[in-house]
Amino acid sequence: MDKELVLVIDFGGQYNQLVARRVRENNVYCEIYSYRTPIDQIRAMNPKGIILTGGPASCYEEGAASCDKELFEMGVPVLGLCYGAQLMSLVLGGNVEKAPVREYGHTALKVDTSSPVFDGVKENTTCWMSHNDYISRIAPGFRSIATTDACPYAAIANDAQKLYGFQYHPEVLHTPEGTKMLGNFLYNVCGCAGDWKMDSFVQEQIKLIREKVGSGKVLCALSGGVDSSVAAVLLSKAVGKQLTCVFVDHGLLRKDEGDQVEAVFGPDGPYDLNFIRVNAAERYYVKLAGISEPERKRKIIGEEFIRVFEEEAKKIGRVDFLVQGTIYPDVVESGLGGESAVIKSHHNVGGLPDHVDFKEIIEPLRNLFKDEVRKVGLELGIPDQLVFRQPFPGPGLGIRIIGDVSAEKVKIVQDSDAIYREEIEAAANEYAYEAAGAAGVKIDRANPDHALLRSYWPSWMPDQYFAALTNMRSVGVMGDERTYDFAVALRAVKTVDFMTAESAQIPYEILMKVMNRIINEVRGVNRVLYDLTSKPPGTVELE
Repeated sequence: MDKELVLVIDFGGQYNQLVARRVRENNVYCEIYSYRTPIDQIRAMNPKGIILTGGPASCYEEGAASCDKELFEMGVPVLGLCYGAQLMSLVLGGNVEKAPVREYGHTALKVDTSSPVFDGVKENTTCWMSHNDYISRIAPGFRSIATTDACPYAAIANDAQKLYGFQYHPEVLHTPEGTKMLGNFLYNVCGCAGDWKMDSFVQEQIKLIREKVGSGKVLCALSGGVDSSVAAVLLSKAVGKQLTCVFVDHGLLRKDEGDQVEAVFGPDGPYDLNFIRVNAAERYYVKLAGISEPERKRKIIGEEFIRVFEEEAKKIGRVDFLVQGTIYPDVVESGLGGESAVIKSHHNVGGLPDHVDFKEIIEPLRNLFKDEVRKVGLELGIPDQLVFRQPFPGPGLGIRIIGDVSAEKVKIVQDSDAIYREEIEAAANEYAYEAAGAAGVKIDRANPDHALLRSYWPSWMPDQYFAALTNMRSVGVMGDERTYDFAVALRAVKTVDFMTAESAQIPYEILMKVMNRIINEVRGVNRVLYDLTSKPPGTVELE
């Protein structure tokens, strides 16, 4: 798309994706690039602005990530964050050294409100600090525009050159006015117009897809998740029956999820596409029998998916294009963008089928974050319950069952999870109806506006929640009889970006209701546990 661009230059910091998301939340398109990107390539992209991220090292150490002085001499506004601010100072003639007082966490910040980056910001505000080093002497032409008790150069500015630096992290929620500060840089300093909107993205992508595909045949591996579903609908809007979607139901989906996917994309659904459902549950259960190690389960599930998909693709014959629901975090986390270490490999970035006959890949969502993908889904008219479906791992319930996988265990976790999700959503919706009514807002219970309903959900409502099956059996008593059954673990977390997460404080009476229903309705369970572990040290998923 022909759009204004802001570059996020990554120095290995943990918040590179979060910086980019905050920029896009201001309706400005941005992309993440490594600090190793040649200056000529950066210049050729004609960015409206450049943001330098944090990093794990000290910028004055030998071999530390750095950049060319020319980056600051192109006439393009630059904002350095934490390490980026220190590096800017060092490269341009200032000094950076070990701080006499290390700052970490919530910190009182006093700002110069006359600066364009602090327009509308309170003079006394709060920021999130995380640094061992500090700018001990600013570079020529710079001035201090914010201070803390321990940091005389918490923010610096060279207004003439449009160069700015924040020692703190404006991108995190712990800096309450951080998004406003980033917006000020984008609009007041860079002069951005804010042309990054999902409605224009949808129309532009449909046009580009039609031009690329022409009369060709397109194949899509449809998992039923948000990303692949949005990609499939986008393609169907563009090329209709030229698209064939293969949905491999590996028997590790949530309860009734396979039927729900078929209801949306199958022959009775609203989309004009060819739909093939492959019920491969028994095939998977045979492959997974006796396998307990999580990584082996992941590999078996992924490998078998590719094999099933290839078999179906061969039946179709030659296809010209393969569609993938790759999104931007997949690219970055797989080490193909930015500077961060490989976090995890994604099958739709690096694990393509070897034997499918196609000439080109179409990845219409490759440059989008998850929240942007959801906006595209709504713009395309995809049902609300699918667009806002709970995050679900590619290996499905295979990694929500600790130990080996069997049909019996899958049914236990499916039924337990369905009860849990049903009760959480019912309680949250009831709270929302009452809260909306108290605020004078009427929501039709028979046909609710789901977006409006969600806006009144309680503060305890988790961002992700599910039931998992532990590998623990314990003694219980039911109906005067001894039982020796499984324990189900309930997981629920509050998070913004899934990089960190806290256990959700679901009201006790709701958890008790869930527990009673699971034990009474799910055969094979006599104990229910609630997982209080945060991330870190834990992860959101159990395996």
